[in-house]
Amino acid sequence: MRCLYVDLDGTLLGPGASLLRGADGRFSSMGVRALEACWRAGAEVVLYSGRRQQSVFESARMIGSSAYIFELGAGLVLDGELEWLTDGVVPSENAGSIFDQIEASGAPALLIESYARQLEYHTPWSRHREVSHLFRGSVDLQATHALLAEAGIDWLRLVDNGVIREHAERMPGLEVVHAYHLVPSGASKVRAVARHMRARGYAAGECIAVGDSREDMDTAAVVGTFWLVANALQRDPTLREDLREGARVASEGYGAGVYEAVVTTLAEERS
Repeated sequence: MRCLYVDLDGTLLGPGASLLRGADGRFSSMGVRALEACWRAGAEVVLYSGRRQQSVFESARMIGSSAYIFELGAGLVLDGELEWLTDGVVPSENAGSIFDQIEASGAPALLIESYARQLEYHTPWSRHREVSHLFRGSVDLQATHALLAEAGIDWLRLVDNGVIREHAERMPGLEVVHAYHLVPSGASKVRAVARHMRARGYAAGECIAVGDSREDMDTAAVVGTFWLVANALQRDPTLREDLREGARVASEGYGAGVYEAVVTTLAEERS
């Protein structure tokens, strides 16, 4: 194993977005032990997250990683160099940030108006973003794609980044609340992971990825093995129906699930 691609919230980070909390909310060092196991094996660790760049940068710096993927694959930072993976939709002096360009398209307003009481901004995390507009709610993604296409805004797509428990009580009319990102259509975690692998010269069989959402699972197409942490299925049992070929489900959640994925992979290599 030469590289681990790992999601932050709901995966490496436990409840409350803490690196040092386990599934039961008690202190746990399993996430740190997963990182240590990678370091001992000489494997690179790359964070891939829906968080904004500054947030992922700080997390990557904390664990000593020189590469990270932010805003659901919209950007890849490799050894200090930023590459936008948004098919030409980039920040500019005239048009502003990618976030500003998405807002100017009218797509966020169209979605909120069309899905009243089903979709709202995921405050406070929706603020101060560079790329994606972040929502919470429950909508039919195919219907949203059709709506955007009909409005001539098919250069954007709405992405499901997993079920959220925290703050779901703010939308009591919905049985399940998801986090959604509105991003340029070309942006995805799997594309960013594949780009990093090419830059480093990694083969698929030399990499694993660990996550908790459908967007994370798409990386199964380019890495040797994708691992879904156990807490993902506890929050959204329907994920099992969409498991990609070759994907594995960890018996543990959060950091313990990441540790399980890493040490199992290393042990299987030795055997």
